[in-house]
Amino acid sequence: MRHRKSFNHLGRTSAHRKAMLSNMASSLIKNKRINTTVAKAKALRQYVEPLITKAKNDTTHSRRVVFSYLQDKVAVTELFREISAKVGDRPGGYTRIIKLGNRLGDNADMAMIELVDYNENLLGEKAAKKAKTTRRRRGGKKKTAADTLTAKEHIAAKQQEENVESVETAEETKAKEPKAEIKTETATEQPQPTEEVKAEEPKEEKPAETEVKEEKKEPEAKAEKPEKKVEAKKEEEPAPEKEENKEDTEEGKKTEEKE
Repeated sequence: MRHRKSFNHLGRTSAHRKAMLSNMASSLIKNKRINTTVAKAKALRQYVEPLITKAKNDTTHSRRVVFSYLQDKVAVTELFREISAKVGDRPGGYTRIIKLGNRLGDNADMAMIELVDYNENLLGEKAAKKAKTTRRRRGGKKKTAADTLTAKEHIAAKQQEENVESVETAEETKAKEPKAEIKTETATEQPQPTEEVKAEEPKEEKPAETEVKEEKKEPEAKAEKPEKKVEAKKEEEPAPEKEENKEDTEEGKKTEEKE
């Protein structure tokens, strides 16, 4: 019979039941998860979640109210310092019940109750999952004037970026064009020698011809040398005659003086 029975009495008196739930709540706050039966876990969830909500407002009054339920200073400080800071953005639903199966012996339904924000494995999986997007057009919000303005601004910004990119590409092409012309000019100039180079090329060959001519002149000079010697001898021969004439003149002058 369940007439006028608003909660589960857990087969205990009210004093025993309150003490048991107080101890279980303190254990849950300290250890962040505990194993118990499914019935006790559901009763504990109704007992501890209002206390966590109360801990969001850190005042002396709220601390005294929570302490009157828990009767544990360590659990109260843990609740107001760490848990309230980590659960501050969550609007209720601070605990999770996970069924573990039946217990050996009495075959009771077992469960694990834990604080949601302290299960790092599940939090990591949620962060890894990507948000699903739908492409439905029905029921969509109408665009406001501000949204339309922002869209126009985005379009104008994109057009400006495209114009800047086009100008940059044009400048790059202009910068590249003269380089190509220079390369073509150098390529054409290299194989075609100029008139100055042509005029200089035979000049470089002349020294070889002059050397050959000089070699030819050497024997001619050698042949000319003996003729010069003969001529020199011929010229030297009349020299004594001149000396004799000089002596004759001197003797003649002396004789004249004596006379």
